[in-house]
Amino acid sequence: MKGFFKIVFASMVGFILSAIVLGILFIAIVVGIVSATDGEKVTVSPNSVIHMSLNDQIVERTSKSPFDELELTGLQTNKNMGLNDILLALKRAQTDDNIKGIYLDVSGVQAGMATVEEIRNALIDFKKSKKFILAYSEVYTQGAYYLASVADKVYINPEGILEFTGFSSQVTFFKGTMEKLEIEPQIIKVGTYKSAVEPFILDKMSDANRQQVTSFVGSMYDHFLTRIGAARSISKDSLFAIANQLKVRNASDAVKLKLVDGLRYKDQVIDELKKRTGTDKKDDVKAVSLAGYIKNNTVEDGDINNRIAVVYASGEITGGEGDDETIGSERISRTIRKVRTDDKIKAVVFRVNSPGGSALASDVIWREIALTRKVKPVIVSMGDVAASGGYYIACAADSIFAEPNTITGSIGVFGIIPNMQKFFNNKLGITFDGVKTAEHADLGTVTRPLTDAERLIIQAEVNRIYGTFTKRVADGRKKTQEYINQIGQGRVWSGSEALKNGLVDRLGDIDDAVVSAAKMAKLTDYKLVSYPTQKDPLESIFNTGEDKLKEHFTKMQLGEQYQYYKQLKDGLRFTGIQARLPYNITIK
Repeated sequence: MKGFFKIVFASMVGFILSAIVLGILFIAIVVGIVSATDGEKVTVSPNSVIHMSLNDQIVERTSKSPFDELELTGLQTNKNMGLNDILLALKRAQTDDNIKGIYLDVSGVQAGMATVEEIRNALIDFKKSKKFILAYSEVYTQGAYYLASVADKVYINPEGILEFTGFSSQVTFFKGTMEKLEIEPQIIKVGTYKSAVEPFILDKMSDANRQQVTSFVGSMYDHFLTRIGAARSISKDSLFAIANQLKVRNASDAVKLKLVDGLRYKDQVIDELKKRTGTDKKDDVKAVSLAGYIKNNTVEDGDINNRIAVVYASGEITGGEGDDETIGSERISRTIRKVRTDDKIKAVVFRVNSPGGSALASDVIWREIALTRKVKPVIVSMGDVAASGGYYIACAADSIFAEPNTITGSIGVFGIIPNMQKFFNNKLGITFDGVKTAEHADLGTVTRPLTDAERLIIQAEVNRIYGTFTKRVADGRKKTQEYINQIGQGRVWSGSEALKNGLVDRLGDIDDAVVSAAKMAKLTDYKLVSYPTQKDPLESIFNTGEDKLKEHFTKMQLGEQYQYYKQLKDGLRFTGIQARLPYNITIK
């Protein structure tokens, strides 16, 4: 009996201690959120410089996720910074008398090439104010150097590294993994170039896929070299040779080849910043971080009766509500209906940054854009990627803007139904049996292979959806369906290529799209309003689901290897008909 009471007592003590620890942890989380989002403005002293490091992941809008700002060991995830806030801050800095220049301290940029392009263009615009930009780093990745190349002076540590090696895009293939696990990926697709399924059925790129990747990566690289050449007064051919022959092997090489202006240590850079800002040698440079300066961003003035709505659609397209990281058809379509029926909103800028997803959810959103276009101007601004379903939801707009290095197109449809029967039988010893009241009652189950008849049924549906997709694009772009089929077939294009084949109307950023929307609505004085409304941080923590928490912790545990886990996981769950990019395209 004594043993029993000991166990009960120990259990009670353990429970109470656990409750106390969890309570303290919860309070710490709430305090962390409140302190991180208290919105206090930052004092900017005269003769200050903006210290621009861009260490955080750059997203479309700064997230209000409670987990992004926590400083609790083991809980924090990657912080993020909104492109919208970065662009607004750089625009404000042009006319801020307290800001004398920008210290660009960038080693790498956690963003796609189109996002980097928009920031780079904002830096070029900042230079019109005659204020300086000084860049320094110990290591420059190609994306970081692309940004730094616009600076008045570009410096590198004497022992530093500048990566200038050309672009590469690598695909991870899981065919061998599937074979070892005895999982058969049953593929149904339309499109010669719709290579979303290739990682699961091949061990290398198909000829068609290699052709399209070579084309759009080459287009993006050409733009990269052209823009750097213009900034550094170096011919594109010379830059191509520098990368092709790997001429930059150390920091001194970068100086000799005029990619940078000199070798400097940090103290020397600080001395130059003091000279440029008129700071005494004994004093510290007055600097404000970009994140701090962003805290002073305010909503721009404008006529509240003449509004332009900027609707953000970022992430994978899914059914349901979604969140700030995914495009839920319910949430986004409801938002578009709201801005359509609001008489104070005179035009809409639809900002799309998506690799696609559910074909059904894409069509739901397309319908709302098509209806809105009938009553007010709708301009699409494409971010890093607006492909497949991402292009589907964009194609009904009056006009489409893309960056030269936006990834777009991929007009195609596919479905994957994994047959896991042998995996369950041979690897786990699990078998299945049951009854059904109709021949196809268990259609889509992963516990048996598709029959020939079922495969034909699904293929016919995939073909029908592809026909609808190409018809939507043809109507929106005022092209024939035959032409769209020719440039469709799942083929991925760069923004520059899409301009030539008619999938986009102009190359430009989100500000260009806003100007176009204002012009179409005949507005000179207007107010920008962002949609959908982001969740409050405290509300968000209570609504964070178990799956979301698991995803956060998985990311932390796997680090850079998380991308491979997610790609395999996504491939096995794409059991519906998808309008989605082939894979996660990364340019290095």
